[in-house]
Amino acid sequence: MLLTTASDETEPTFGAFTDHPLRQEVNDEVHARPYEVLKAPLRITHLAMLSGRHGAERDHAAVTDLCQRFGVEPPAPGAHHLSADFGKFRLKWERRTEFSTYTFFVEGEFDDPFAAPAIDAVPRNWLDTVPGPRLVGIHLALEPAWYVPRSVGEIVDLFAMNTVLGSHITGGAARIWTDFCIHDDGFSRILVRDVRLRERQAGRAVQRLLEVETYRMMALLAFPVVRRANPRLTEIEEQLAGITEDLTSSAASDERALLDSLSELAAQVERINNRTHYRFNAAMAYHALVRKRIEELREERIQGLQTIDEFMDRRLAPAMRTCRTVMERLEALSRRISRTGNLLRTRVDVALEAQNRDLLEAMNRRARLQFRLQETVEGLSVAAISYYLMGLVGYLLKAGQDVGLPVRVELAQGALVPVVVFTVWLLIRFVRTRIARRHREVA
Repeated sequence: MLLTTASDETEPTFGAFTDHPLRQEVNDEVHARPYEVLKAPLRITHLAMLSGRHGAERDHAAVTDLCQRFGVEPPAPGAHHLSADFGKFRLKWERRTEFSTYTFFVEGEFDDPFAAPAIDAVPRNWLDTVPGPRLVGIHLALEPAWYVPRSVGEIVDLFAMNTVLGSHITGGAARIWTDFCIHDDGFSRILVRDVRLRERQAGRAVQRLLEVETYRMMALLAFPVVRRANPRLTEIEEQLAGITEDLTSSAASDERALLDSLSELAAQVERINNRTHYRFNAAMAYHALVRKRIEELREERIQGLQTIDEFMDRRLAPAMRTCRTVMERLEALSRRISRTGNLLRTRVDVALEAQNRDLLEAMNRRARLQFRLQETVEGLSVAAISYYLMGLVGYLLKAGQDVGLPVRVELAQGALVPVVVFTVWLLIRFVRTRIARRHREVA
């Protein structure tokens, strides 16, 4: 029984349970972006436009514009996919992390599978507004089983005499041919012959083929980055080896210069890592998707033709291994610089500690000299002050003698000398003690 309360009318409850606010959204995610239901004969054009990680709004606006031109309901705000019939063609749009795919479907028979591609039905002035450069463009033709089978020569002619690879897929329910080349019209070509495909099975097979090529190209975006990074990494490794060698023979005065050079190398490696980290990790993820999609195709060999799996293993896998090697090389180089830096900083710290020790010893020597000098000055001060005091005492004694007091001036002065000297010494010592006590209290 459905229960609601006045304070919680918007949250559905069943008994004592309350639905999580994201339950429906999370559940619907596994049903999002379903495979298309496809039936031969069919021509398909697939585009992957690299609009970037911040291009989602522009991609959404472009699809909305196309929908408005044909009176089709546009995708909801924030939506990342759309599948809709535009009359002349059907569109499936999907927004990915850094690119969007636009797949156009046109039904109907054809003689030449690539002569009148599906993209011809799409307004050219709209295509010119699609955000991002084109990374992938594919024409795919799905021909029915009742078409007259093509000979090997005819198939090779469709692919401009390039090396053709092909296979049986989905347990023999279809046959495919492609060359993974970009032809004069700027598009790659895939020919699929329906042997006994069900409509949903055809949709899955076609999408997997398109994704294999799309993710292959996305993965290979990292390869030019690797080519540019490799020479610079070699230079950094050589400079690091030179710094490490200099550590064994450098004087203390050279260590600061070596540390500055090492810090500059560390900064360069970090800059390279920041520029390549996303691209390399994305390449690994895309390569994993390529392998997964090929596995889902369940290829079987056509006698005399190379399979997609074999082609990718020979051409794509080495490039991905190179990317992984450079990733590992960057990490290893960063660790080596860190270890060398720690060693160099340890040497600098030891040298600084020795300098500080010598400085403290010099300060102690100066302090002892100052103390002795102070004692000497205090002795002279006692003598000087006593001398002036005895002069004043002498004036007093003479004045007393002049007024008739029975005073022997010389004798009295001589007797008072020890008393005056001792008194002055005690007074100076008292002042010094007070000053020292206040200094300790402040410290």
